[in-house]
Amino acid sequence: MADKPDYRKLYHPGAFNAWQYIAFTGIIMTLGAQLILAVIKQPKPEGFHWLYAVWAGVFVLGSLSNLYGKPDDHHHHH
Repeated sequence: MADKPDYRKLYHPGAFNAWQYIAFTGIIMTLGAQLILAVIKQPKPEGFHWLYAVWAGVFVLGSLSNLYGKPDDHHHHH
């Protein structure tokens, strides 16, 4: 029987893989950009909302990889 997935990998930044971390950072930066645009009273560029969809998609794919992928063998090249 397979081990249960560690769902902490979905919400704890310390357990994120690279894809989740990139997406999380992207969402934060996009929110920051939207806030700055609102403060300086500039319209959002056309298609700006697609950034959220892209970051969400990257996060979901990274999460699936993190939950169900093979564990890292810790063989890194430096």
